[in-house]
Order: sequence, then structure tokens, then C-alpha cells
Amino acid sequence: MPYLWLVYSLPFLLTPAFSGGGLRDWAISLAGYTVFLAAYFRAYWVRDWQLPAILGVFCMLAIVFANWNSSALVFFVYAASFTPELGDPRKSWLGLGSVMAIELATVALLGMHWHRWLAPAIFTPLVGLMVMHYSQRRRLTSRLMQTQGELARMAQIAERERIARDLHDLLGHTLSVIVLKSELASRVAESDTKRAIEEIRDVERISREALAEVRTAVRGYRSTGLLAEVESARQALRSAGIELECDLTGGPLPAAQEGVLALAIREACTNVVRHANATRCRMALRRGPRQYELEIADDGQGSTAREGAGLSGMRERVEALGGTLEHDGSSGMRLLLRLPLEAV
Repeated sequence: MPYLWLVYSLPFLLTPAFSGGGLRDWAISLAGYTVFLAAYFRAYWVRDWQLPAILGVFCMLAIVFANWNSSALVFFVYAASFTPELGDPRKSWLGLGSVMAIELATVALLGMHWHRWLAPAIFTPLVGLMVMHYSQRRRLTSRLMQTQGELARMAQIAERERIARDLHDLLGHTLSVIVLKSELASRVAESDTKRAIEEIRDVERISREALAEVRTAVRGYRSTGLLAEVESARQALRSAGIELECDLTGGPLPAAQEGVLALAIREACTNVVRHANATRCRMALRRGPRQYELEIADDGQGSTAREGAGLSGMRERVEALGGTLEHDGSSGMRLLLRLPLEAV
């Protein structure tokens, strides 16, 4: 395109041929055109203070040659076409206004007839405004692409965090159960070989299920459902000698809420098995007029320590749906999750 735009400068170079100029006129035109070409191609590569200097060269060429060759006024048009590259819109408008003012002053001081300067005077602001418009669109497109790239990067980070949270919940729960069953099999191996074999087979089954769950989590389907999660928690708690009391009266749940509550049950029960030293665990799901409430409590030793990775991940999931999470470790551990009936 830079080469194509040079077609508008050819009248300046060819004017000596139409006016019957001699060798001297040709030499002067060629010298002026050489300076113009050098400045023109340089303008595509420079910014900062160098670009205004090149625009000044265009204007100077027009002023010097205008009285001798009226086609030199086209250099004002070229100057106007580069003003959008001066920077922000304010600088572009200032540059275009300056070029137009110099052009009008040149025409007035030289007393040129209107038919000689009318076309350049029209095309100077027209070309400047047209290029300014497309330059602004180019800048907006560039910003949009940068924004899209940033959103894509943030989505990748969020996906990595999601996978990390899910793997923590999945593997933490499963490995806790495997450890418990392995310890139980070791204790009863000599006195009850049949029971030990059953426990080892359970370890194998749970390991295979964990592998399938990990694959499912990576694909994005992070839970097998609330009832399945409750049953899995019941088995894990039973293996640790903890009795589970359930009261699930919330009825059918939307998929988003069910997934978050299922993972909360998994993480909470894993913590009970690992740290609580409890004998009983109570779980209740209620549906109110505006929200679901899930309460999980145990009669263990409780804890006032800071939230770990599992509890922090649980809070992030709940808050992402517009819900809240409360926990109290002063007398046993009590978790209370509240989720709106519809995800935000």
C-alpha cells in the first residue's frame, strides 16, 4: 500500500513535461521528489520527535515548490495522512490542524488562484480524517485482541486452579480411605485373614474408582452427584469408626449447586476422617425460601487453625455461586454452607 499511495505524487514529478520545462526544471523536480521519497518511506518507521520533523519536511517541500509547481500542494495531503500516527487523538487533531493552517497560509501568501489549490485543500482534511478513523479502529482492534489474550490467559489460570482444587479433594479423600483400610487390613491380617482380604479388595476398588474420578475431573465433570457422594462419605467414615447421621430434605438441586455441595461433603468428611478424632458426624441439607443450607458437624476435637487448601477451595466454589461458608471449630467442627436457589 505505501507504494500504491505514491501514485498521487506523480503529477508533481511529471509537471515539467506538461509545462514544457527544460533540463533544469526536470533536475529541480527530481531533487525535490527524491527528498520527498526519502521522507515518505522514513515516516513509516519512525515515531516520537522524528515523525513531526518529517511532517515538517513535507510542508516545507510544499511551500518551496508551490509557486513554481502547484502540484506540490499534494505534499500537504501526505503530511495529513501521517498525523494520526502522532499518538493519541488530541495530538492527531493538533497535527492535522497545523498542517491545514500551514497550507491555507501558503496559498494566501502566494496568492494562488482557487482552481490550483481547491483540490489539495479539500483532500488534506479528508485524507487526514479518513486515516485517523482507520487508525483509531486499528488501535481499538489491537486493544480488543490484547483483552482477548488476557481473558484466555486468565481462563487457563482458572482452569489450572480448578483442576488443582479438584485433584486435592479427590485424592485427599480417596487416599485417606486407602490408608485407613490398609491399616485395618494390617491389624487383622493374622487374626482374620478373610477380613484382611476383603479390605485389600476394597483398596483395589477404591483405587480404580479414584483413577476414574481423576479422569472425570480433568474433563470438567467433577462430581458423580450428591447422593453418590454421601454414600462414599458414609463408607469412608464407617471405615474410620465414625457413625454418619443424614437428613437430606432439600429435594432435587440444580447441577451447579449439587456439584459444589457434593465436593463440600467430600472435603468435609475427608477432614473428619483425618483430623477430627470423632465418633459421630451429622449432615443436614435444607431448602429455604431463598437458599440451600448444608450443615456438617462432628463431635471431635475441633480446630481453630487457619483454613487449609481444602477449606479455601470449598469457600471459593461456594462464593463463586454467590453463597457463603461459615465454620466453627470451638467444639468439634461445624460447617454451614448457604447457596442461593439459582447460581449468580
